[in-house]
Amino acid sequence: MEKGIIVKGIGGFYYIKRGQNIYECKARGKFRNKKITPLVGDYVFFTFNNITNQGVIEDIIDRNVELIRPPVANVDQAIIVFALKNPSPNLRLLDKILIMSEYKNLSLKICINKIDLAKDESLNEIIEIYRKTGYEIIPCSTKKDIGIDRIKEILKNKISVFAGPSGVGKSSILNKVQSGLKLKTGEISSKIKRGKHTTRHCELMELDFGGWVVDSPGFTSLNIDYIDSEELCNLFPEFRQYVEECKFNNCLHTNEPICGVKDALGKGYISKDRYNNYIEILTQIQKKKNRRY
Repeated sequence: MEKGIIVKGIGGFYYIKRGQNIYECKARGKFRNKKITPLVGDYVFFTFNNITNQGVIEDIIDRNVELIRPPVANVDQAIIVFALKNPSPNLRLLDKILIMSEYKNLSLKICINKIDLAKDESLNEIIEIYRKTGYEIIPCSTKKDIGIDRIKEILKNKISVFAGPSGVGKSSILNKVQSGLKLKTGEISSKIKRGKHTTRHCELMELDFGGWVVDSPGFTSLNIDYIDSEELCNLFPEFRQYVEECKFNNCLHTNEPICGVKDALGKGYISKDRYNNYIEILTQIQKKKNRRY
């Protein structure tokens, strides 16, 4: 058997890279029986028939990380990309993506793209909201080559996923990082002011300077109702140091007395925008949980 990594999956066919070669394979029926779907990023053992030019995935090596959206395995970090304009930033969606990535223990970076289209005040407002999270924030412009060198440094020798809404410029950034990728880029819909989907599937692409990157399909909504309401606050890194000052161990930081998080909010140590998004997301999770019962 040979060992390789799945770099693309389309229509039940999986494309496995080993060395400099790509092998087209199908998965054995045992995976379907066990309800296991091979994912981009999976390290696998496979056999290949040179006569039929077709291979079979025999086994999947245990995953370190498994993401649902995008469906990819074994990534080291996530670069969350949002545009400063066209489309306008949806900070609640940004927070949901950050929460999902924190839940999977990924290293996180926030890339704010298209900074050439808006005033510095708009950029500074968003930076101020996320400054206390501890996440690195990378202002970026593909038109002016701002932030591209820093993104290259971050991507080197790691498996990274680019995530974010459609139209924010994920593919454009990656084309700047490595021009030979030639990823398709799209325009913003004039009617709905959202990006058009140009990436149709997840694909793991090898970088010349070392590392792999996933350019995933964009989205405009995200369901994170599977996260427990009591666990949610721990996925906001700037909340953690204040949780110990709460009177109750199961404090949700809403209406409870003697709450360290609300006290920090009142003193300006926590962004009101982040806290308000926390409350909105918490309410959604609780409503979904109540409907189950």
